[in-house]
Amino acid sequence: MKIDPTSPADLSAQIAKAIRDAIISGALPVDERLPSEAELADQFNVSRPTVREALKRLAAQSLIRTQRGATGGAFVNRLRFEDAYGQQITTSTLLLSMNDVSFATACEARYALERACAPLSAQRRTADHLATMRAETHRQQQPGLTDEAFCASDVAFHRALVDAAGNPVLSYQLAGAVEAMQPLMNMITFSARDRERIIGLHGAIADAIEMHNSMAADDTLAKLAEYTQELAQAVIAQRNTAKQGN
Repeated sequence: MKIDPTSPADLSAQIAKAIRDAIISGALPVDERLPSEAELADQFNVSRPTVREALKRLAAQSLIRTQRGATGGAFVNRLRFEDAYGQQITTSTLLLSMNDVSFATACEARYALERACAPLSAQRRTADHLATMRAETHRQQQPGLTDEAFCASDVAFHRALVDAAGNPVLSYQLAGAVEAMQPLMNMITFSARDRERIIGLHGAIADAIEMHNSMAADDTLAKLAEYTQELAQAVIAQRNTAKQGN
């Protein structure tokens, strides 16, 4: 593992990348104990605080774990897809908010990915997944539910639908699609949406998943995608009209 001390890049970031690359390549296998801070400082010819900062970066990415005691130290972690959900959601949120991505493009991608999960979800859903979907649909019907709470329930419903596919790779890929795109979509459409219509579509999706009917689930998701696009177009047109009036 090497770094370039002449590079303008932060030394701790370079060290973190060197160790991360060694983990990814298999040079540092799962449960392998990393050299001590002093040994790493000598190896990279840097100070111990710089090494400590690099280790903090790796720990924040769940790539390493630390243990105390005589047999303690920093060890290579077995990274799970669930541990990386947060990073996927953060990255997707930043990309959507900081780049020129149209609502239509985001909506198309989000529902295309979710519809790809529908057949697997219809086959593999568990009682817990179905119970979550039913519970969120019931929650959405509660009087006085705020827009923020409705949005959170909406995300939880679709999260359960995706996880019902029983495929951690798909769940990871869709973490950003559901938990980043969905809130952004709701921010645009919440003022115009018909909650009862959305709840009805959610109920129909849950019914289809319960009956292992992948075609019905896909068809209803397509209707939900179409309705979401219609809402956005109406809201955007209204905003443009208001701007022209000013």
